[in-house]
Amino acid sequence: MDKAACYLLLELTPVATLVEIKASYRRLARQYHPDINPGDRTKNEKFIALTAAYQALVESWQQPLPEVAPATPKITVTRPPSSPPISATEQKLKNDYHQQLQQLWQYQKFPRAIALSEALAQRFPSDKEVQSWQAISYWRWGSYLINQKQADKARIFLKKALKTDPHNRQLWSHVEQEFRRLEKIW
Repeated sequence: MDKAACYLLLELTPVATLVEIKASYRRLARQYHPDINPGDRTKNEKFIALTAAYQALVESWQQPLPEVAPATPKITVTRPPSSPPISATEQKLKNDYHQQLQQLWQYQKFPRAIALSEALAQRFPSDKEVQSWQAISYWRWGSYLINQKQADKARIFLKKALKTDPHNRQLWSHVEQEFRRLEKIW
């Protein structure tokens, strides 16, 4: 079973986190478990398929990713004072997602990082730190696209980075370097 089928069976999108995968499996397992549906062969088969999909996705999350040297310099993000206060639960959620974002950046999973950062931006629309993470995701993807010789797409994402976090001077500096790199190549 491929990953896309696993996500579909668990009623998730491919950008689901490990926590979301576990929660969805528990919810569906309660619905289709053989002890709850004795004698129902269809639900028993569905439970077996759900369990296989869950195990495949959990294993893919637990497999160590290959070591990859960061292709771009790191940008340090500090929480701006203008972000509104959030609850401890939301802060923990945000911290967990930030760790996932850092892993995605490190292993060059930029489309997934963009999807995660955009989801965070929807959840925390006025949070400057989340906006910064979203801009960094766009910038890193643009930089990667330059390396892949996809100049037009790279320009789009570099511009999105600047538009998303226009007050981040360090980001502006890195994006300007990427635009200079584009000029030299093309």
